[in-house]
Amino acid sequence: MALSEDLNGGILETLTASEVQEKLNRNEIVLIDVRTPNEYAFESIRGALLFPLANFDPAKLPNQEGKPIVFHCGSGIRSRKVAERCIAAGIMKVSHMDGGFGQWKASQLPFIAVDPATGTLTEKQ
Repeated sequence: MALSEDLNGGILETLTASEVQEKLNRNEIVLIDVRTPNEYAFESIRGALLFPLANFDPAKLPNQEGKPIVFHCGSGIRSRKVAERCIAAGIMKVSHMDGGFGQWKASQLPFIAVDPATGTLTEKQ
């Protein structure tokens, strides 16, 4: 179940990998990967958009009126930092995925990855 905490008047919601998958499958969220382009190119969650932490600017995020944004990274550390930056910039409710992509894989949820033998994208779980 999602956990919510108050950060300087903003709400930070922490979702499990399973909760993110359910919301993504129902097309209820925009999932943003804040890892590096190399990490994203090697393996990623289908449908996640890339907005790396290195050049992250909360002012450049899409409007959340239609769908809330959920951030994720490799472990949950970078995505939490991004969420905190969003709250500091005046975005009053943001979410991130606890445990990041590592937890996604540990939960055996589907993702796409480059097959090193062929260089093609393959579905993984």
